[in-house]
Amino acid sequence: MKKLLYIAAASLLALNLYSCKDEDGNPYPGGSGAVTVNKVYLLDADADEDKGELKEREVDFARLGQTLRLEGSGFGGTLKVLVNGYETYFNTALATDNSMIFSLSGTTPVAGADESVRNKIQFVKSSGTYTYDFTIRAASPSITAVSPSLPQVGELVKVSGSNLEEVSEITLPGGIKVTDGIVNAPEEETGEWFTFVMPDGVTESGTVAIVGANGQAISGAYFNDFDCFITDFDGKGELGGWSATFSADDLVDDPLNSGRGKVAMLIPGLGVADAKYENGVNPGVDHIEYWATAGNDNDNDDWTRMTSKIPAETSLDELAIQFDIYVDGVWSETGQLEISLANNLNSYGYGSANASPGNSGVVSGAAVWVPWLDKSNPAVPVPYATEAWQTVTIPLTDFGEFADGEAHVFQEAIDLRNNCSYKNFLVFASNANLKYGDEEGQVYEAKVFDPKIYIDNFRVVNTKTTTVSDF
Repeated sequence: MKKLLYIAAASLLALNLYSCKDEDGNPYPGGSGAVTVNKVYLLDADADEDKGELKEREVDFARLGQTLRLEGSGFGGTLKVLVNGYETYFNTALATDNSMIFSLSGTTPVAGADESVRNKIQFVKSSGTYTYDFTIRAASPSITAVSPSLPQVGELVKVSGSNLEEVSEITLPGGIKVTDGIVNAPEEETGEWFTFVMPDGVTESGTVAIVGANGQAISGAYFNDFDCFITDFDGKGELGGWSATFSADDLVDDPLNSGRGKVAMLIPGLGVADAKYENGVNPGVDHIEYWATAGNDNDNDDWTRMTSKIPAETSLDELAIQFDIYVDGVWSETGQLEISLANNLNSYGYGSANASPGNSGVVSGAAVWVPWLDKSNPAVPVPYATEAWQTVTIPLTDFGEFADGEAHVFQEAIDLRNNCSYKNFLVFASNANLKYGDEEGQVYEAKVFDPKIYIDNFRVVNTKTTTVSDF
C-alpha cells in the first residue's frame, strides 16, 4: 500500500479536480467520527530510494505545490478538505480511514488568507468540520539582490527576491544577527523586498541569510565582499592615465558623505564652468574619455590573483561585476554606461560588436548597461533615479562573447584580458543613438546626456545562491 501511495503522490500534481467520491462515483466511505491527525509527511516523488534518498519525512510545515501524506484516524467520510480556506483535491480511491494524500495547490492563499483559517487544514464531514493547525508556506523564499552590498554602517540595505514575507531575523557574515528595524514590503509588494539598517561590527564577507514566514533564504556570498576588487578609486586598483582617459585628479568626494571616500563621476565636470563636459555629453558622441585601470605590467590587472577566492573553473553564470552608483537627478531616454574587460574597443554603445557575441575577428569583452531601457517593453523608457548609493550587478555572461548562451568559466575571462594587447579595465559614458529593434523607428535618438552619475567600488563577485531544501 505504501508503494501505491507514493505513485499516487507523483501523479497528484497534475490533477485539478475536486472530489469526494471514489473512481466508481461512490461516496468516500467512512463514519462520522472526528478527524484526528497524528503525523504529516512530506512526499518526494523524485527521490531515488536506491541512492538512499528519503521518499518522505515528517514535517511541521509545508509549501504550496508539495504533496503531503497524513496519518491519523477518522478521515473516512470526509466530503471536503480546506487548506487556508481553499478547497483542495484529495484522491478518495487511495484514502483510508487512517491515511490521506493531497497536494497543496499553487493557488492556495497564504499571506492573504483570512486569519480565521490561515495555517489550518479543515476536514468537512456530515457530522461537522474538524480543524488541524498546520503551517502553510508559499514556495521557498529566494534572494535575488542585496543593495548596497558594500554598505557603510547606518546605511539602509534593501534585499529583493520572492516570497520574502514577514522576515523576522537576518544573519550577516560573521554570525551577526539583525532582528530590530526590519521593514517588510507593504501589502501591494508583499514578499518582494525588505530593508534593514547596516549594523556596526560586520568585518567579514559572505551571505545574507534570512528567516521569514516562508522559511529560510540565503543570498550569494557577495555581501561586504571586496576581495576580488577591480578599483575603489581610493588606492585599490591603480588608475591608468593617457590622452583617452580621465585621471585621479578628476575624482571627487562622495557627494553623500557616506564614507566611500573618492568616487568617479561618469561625466566629470558637469556644471563646472569651463569644464569639457560642464553642460553634459552632446548627442551622438559614442564615447567620452575612459575611467581605466593601469593595465599591462600592473599586478592588480592580472585577474589570476582572484583565483584564490574564485576558482578558475567557476562557471561564469555564477559570477558578476558589481559596482555602486548614485544618480543625482533622473536618467532617461539617452546615455549609456559601458564597461569593457579590456582595452580593445573599436565600436561603442548598445548592440555594438564589442558588446555582442559572434563577431568574427573582434575581441568582444564589453557590456552596456542602460537602466532606463526596459527590454520587455523597450519602446517605453523607465526613468532611473536613486535616493542613495545602490549596487548594480552585471553578470559576466552579459559581456560580449560570453553572452552566446554557451558554457564559460572564469579562466576564459582572465585569458581574454591577459591575451589582449592592452588589458586595462574600462568604464565610460556613451551617448550614441540606441537602436532597440530592427524596424524603422525603433531607436532612441540621443539627446544631451547630463545627469550627475557617481560610480565606485568595482569588483568581481560570486552570485550563486543556496537553496534551503525541505528534505
